[in-house]
Amino acid sequence: MKSGARPLACGTVKISCTLASTDASRVSNKAVVESCARIEATLGESAAFRRVDRELYVVKQGSAYVLIHVLPAAAGQALVRMVAPLVRNAAMNEALAMRLLELNARLRFGSFGYVKEGQVVTFSHTLLGGRTLDREELLSALRDVAVLADEWDSRIAADAGGETFEMALQDELVARLQRELVEPSWRSN
Repeated sequence: MKSGARPLACGTVKISCTLASTDASRVSNKAVVESCARIEATLGESAAFRRVDRELYVVKQGSAYVLIHVLPAAAGQALVRMVAPLVRNAAMNEALAMRLLELNARLRFGSFGYVKEGQVVTFSHTLLGGRTLDREELLSALRDVAVLADEWDSRIAADAGGETFEMALQDELVARLQRELVEPSWRSN
């Protein structure tokens, strides 16, 4: 994992997000604080919304999950990065790479990507945060990322192999439950 990367872990399913600066500068960045407050005010009442950590949130849409990560940027600004991990263990080949590039060329915003660690196909989009981040922009971008992710995760998994992120999380949950049934953690106390 790169220096400055922080893993987002759901069991053994991990995605690395590279941070733009140190934690100390994050706390003092007013734009990061404003962005988090706007995200929480806009999405806080939704049953699909969860705060995972300071500056990190998740929204579930159908079979897809959208991670919202608020990052400090240059000159006291903030970025609101939305990343939907679509498929884990996807077999990257020329056909898949070309398909994702062709889709990127037709999209009005956002892009498909590939994370080699975990062989994860993603869809992401970034907004400028801070005082310029408004409710309509946030909701519109989140809705588009979530709908695209929900539509394409199963298509890409069918074409490239692997499993949707939702299936990966379910598999991890089942494995944890099986381990717990075999050797319950309460027995060791």
